[in-house]
Amino acid sequence: MNIENILQNAVIGAIKELYGADVDAPQITLQKTKKEFKGHYTLVTFPLLKISRKNPEQTAQEIGAYLADKSPVIAEFNVIKGFLNLSIASEVWVNLLENINAQPDFGFTHVTDDAPLFMVEYSSPNTNKPLHLGHVRNNLLGHSLCEVLAANGKRVVKTNIVNDRGIHICKSMLAWQKWGNGETPESSGKKGDHLIGEYYVLFDQNYKAELADLQAKGLSKEQAEEQSSLMQEAREMLRQWEANDAETVNLWKMMNNWVYTGFDETYREMGVSFDKIYYESQTYLAGKDEVLRGLKEGLFYQKEDGSVWADLTPYGLDHKLLLRADGTSVYMTQDIGTAKLRFDDYPINTMIYVVGNEQNYHFQVLSILLDMLGFEFGKGLVNFSYGMVELPEGKMKSREGTVVDADDLMAEMIETARETSRELGKLDDISPEEANQIARMVGMGALKYFILKVDPKKNMTFNPKESIDFNGNTGPFIEYTHARIQSILRKADEQGIEIPATLATSIQLSEKEEGLVQMLADFKTVVEQAGTEYNVSLIGNYVYDLVKEYNQFYHDFPMLREENTALRDFRLLLSKNIALTIKKGMGLFGIEVPERM
Repeated sequence: MNIENILQNAVIGAIKELYGADVDAPQITLQKTKKEFKGHYTLVTFPLLKISRKNPEQTAQEIGAYLADKSPVIAEFNVIKGFLNLSIASEVWVNLLENINAQPDFGFTHVTDDAPLFMVEYSSPNTNKPLHLGHVRNNLLGHSLCEVLAANGKRVVKTNIVNDRGIHICKSMLAWQKWGNGETPESSGKKGDHLIGEYYVLFDQNYKAELADLQAKGLSKEQAEEQSSLMQEAREMLRQWEANDAETVNLWKMMNNWVYTGFDETYREMGVSFDKIYYESQTYLAGKDEVLRGLKEGLFYQKEDGSVWADLTPYGLDHKLLLRADGTSVYMTQDIGTAKLRFDDYPINTMIYVVGNEQNYHFQVLSILLDMLGFEFGKGLVNFSYGMVELPEGKMKSREGTVVDADDLMAEMIETARETSRELGKLDDISPEEANQIARMVGMGALKYFILKVDPKKNMTFNPKESIDFNGNTGPFIEYTHARIQSILRKADEQGIEIPATLATSIQLSEKEEGLVQMLADFKTVVEQAGTEYNVSLIGNYVYDLVKEYNQFYHDFPMLREENTALRDFRLLLSKNIALTIKKGMGLFGIEVPERM
């Protein structure tokens, strides 16, 4: 049951009857009535004036009077300067709530075997450091986008490309080799990714010290960088790896496995997962082959030093390095190979890359290069570009070890949630096990909601303290409202009140109640819009607005104490479906909602 479609058809009938003209649905402009005016939907009459041959006010008045007289859907109307505000009869809202209640998956589209296949790449970590706050935003956006696409009936493959090779990996390997004394995750009691990250920082510290020493001896910064023995050793290790030197490869495998074990633990705690993981070490060769094919076919060119380049000046860009002079690959080489392998592996309709906006140029170039190489999918790649996430005190730097570690952040959020919940008395009278579960739900819900409610394109500042507030536009506020509704429903059950699926249609609803049903019905449209625009924040904004309206309603209207049983039943059924919509909406963010708090 779509009220807007019913209204459109009613207006089309009114125009035919009043003015003898046939109009199509797209010519009927309906909007939600602004809050300052009475009504649910507003008809804009200006596009109809050529048909009515009257001024806007007269046209609106005539159509409004006809609808109020002929259509049982319309309870009343008012005209403001050519805008016809229509109030929908209470009976219609009651029927709409019954329809929503009859569809537990209302708002979601069932995924069929022949639905379009979307592959979404997110996370893309380097194996030289643990995941940090920037990765948290990437992972949460990627996971949520996959959930939203699936809710829109798309088949989704969640994928990850692990950057497990390159000079950054060799820096960690070299530092461990020089100063590690055989340290392992087991011997140190550290997560593998944390351990390797420490050696990455250690390399940088020693490298900077070496540069300072060389510059003190009179060398310029550029000369010092050129003569750095540490960097030369790291580059040599990369060459040895690409030459498949057994000792180097074994060291690489051992250290990467430590990191993967650590990553898996972080992903589990974050609640994200992947259907298929690609590794740069397995895809860069495919990319190298494509670059060499492009060189052979005259698509690319080679400099005297042996490096291979693409001339992108015809596209308004510059020249792009594809293979270094020593034959080693760059990120672009790997991404060409990964894209080819993915489209070989899956019948992908749309490929989406979830990447920070500092990589916009990279993916613009990737699309052009794939197109130059003759891949049909080249032009169709989607760059889901998101803004940077910072802390109140500013940016983070991996090399200097000043990043906010994802594991530490999640543990801190859960502990803060525990302390805040205890102070507010929300953990009273429950078992320690349930208290731990609620602290985890609230802490992770606060983190996820605070990050995902922001338009992905915008830079954001993550404030842990602000995110865990039980008031305002936060995850805990929404979770608490869900728990409050569940408490009402439990009390109703204890009192022997059975909530009927069919309601009395004679009840007269308040504007607040009608508005809440209208908001419930909007869930389907919001999910569709979030999927079409690749903007998951629309879900967060919708759920918060719904919760805010419900809390005002809860404050102003009696529920279990309502003497009119028909009205009480309506409010209980409304509450039940609002709780379900909160659960579904937050589920699209990967957030669990507690039954009690």
